[in-house]
Amino acid sequence: MNNFIFYNPTRLLFGEGMIAQLPVQIPADKRIMVTFGGGSVKTNGVYEQVTKALEGRDYTEFWGIESNPDISTLKKAIEQGKEKNIDFLLAVGGGSVIDGTKLIAAGICYNGDAWDLVKKGSAQDTIPLGTVLTIPATGSEMNNGAVISCRETHEKYPFFSQHPVFSILDPTITFSLPDFQIACGLADTFVHVMEQYMTKTNESDLMDRWSESILRTLVQIAPQIKENKQNYRLMSEFMMSATMALNGFIAMGVSEDWATHMIGHELTALHGMTHGQTLAIVFPGTLRTLADKKRDKILQYGERIWGVTSGVPSVRLALTIEKTEEFFKSLGLKTRLDEAGIGDDTIEEIARRFEERGVAFGEDGDVTGEVARRILQNCKSIQPSTPAEENGMKTVVLASFKSDVRAHMLQDLLKNEGIECMLQGEYTAQVMSYLSGMEIKVTVFEKDYARAFEILKAAFPEKV
Repeated sequence: MNNFIFYNPTRLLFGEGMIAQLPVQIPADKRIMVTFGGGSVKTNGVYEQVTKALEGRDYTEFWGIESNPDISTLKKAIEQGKEKNIDFLLAVGGGSVIDGTKLIAAGICYNGDAWDLVKKGSAQDTIPLGTVLTIPATGSEMNNGAVISCRETHEKYPFFSQHPVFSILDPTITFSLPDFQIACGLADTFVHVMEQYMTKTNESDLMDRWSESILRTLVQIAPQIKENKQNYRLMSEFMMSATMALNGFIAMGVSEDWATHMIGHELTALHGMTHGQTLAIVFPGTLRTLADKKRDKILQYGERIWGVTSGVPSVRLALTIEKTEEFFKSLGLKTRLDEAGIGDDTIEEIARRFEERGVAFGEDGDVTGEVARRILQNCKSIQPSTPAEENGMKTVVLASFKSDVRAHMLQDLLKNEGIECMLQGEYTAQVMSYLSGMEIKVTVFEKDYARAFEILKAAFPEKV
């Protein structure tokens, strides 16, 4: 475990009806600005609860902080805050509203252009802020980070300041969220954990197990939430998973990556794509590209999260990455660049930006512009042939089963004969079994197909 200093001062108030605690959390003499997004809080009851709790207090409202908060909007809020001598901020919304409010808190104390603070990357002189979280995803409610955009120049950068003083998390607020927002929040949470987990082995068993507990929780609750997003227990687990994924608790003493996020930020800056959706596309590509370097950690992750324990390491690596991509697909998200209409021009622009800025990410600082290019190439549906394929190691589908038991029976029979095989679509078939056509494909290497077919014919003649 590496040396570290840990500090997180944010007070969490969790549970139904906790918005009523606002008067207790904000000192009575504060001049408050309440920041909002686009207005959904007026339809889900949150606005009414907040204004009731602040009755009799000196407060003003600022509306219109957009998804991926834009500097031009935030400058307007900063100007309003200075005019009204605001000395406390309350962000009511999801990660974008909270992120934007963190810059507002610094901008009110700053005499220059707030974009300069963003380009600098941090600010310590801020006014205090609290949050009422409405969308679980970013973890911004319990960390000091933010991401700020400039749509005019198609730029997006991380920014760090102070933690919120407190954050209120009421799971009932999430009941009316659109399915796409929930899916992106689950993906964001999942990849937040992976950025701190999918690095090096043997740094901390405790941090690994803590991260894996969040990953296993997400895998377990995701299909259930898809069926019933108004289940208080499920949405409570989701909300706390999102908070715990990025509040520093699972990062103590371990290496961190963040290459996937930095590439994803560029996709958002260039195309306006929702952050969680970018991660669902980029992260499997990161694993494919860096599979050799991250080999041992991917194998550990595959075994502990997806139960991938059989086969030679190369097969287990491929199956683990496939299961990760299938998880994102099961959420209803795109997992390839071409599905989002993104081509080589964007790949080249992102690589150019990395090189121009002289940046490199990853746990060893080696994800340069060139590596980012390779990662994005591995996010395309049509993959170039690999050395294994050129040597006759291309995989082909031997059979398909609706039952995972029968698929595993065939896998064991093949394994006993020394034939390596992989199961494709197992996770999707399990969590989406209510849909017709969801089957598990048993694939083998092309060179083994003839022998494997004979085994299939003997064991499952109805499949021939």
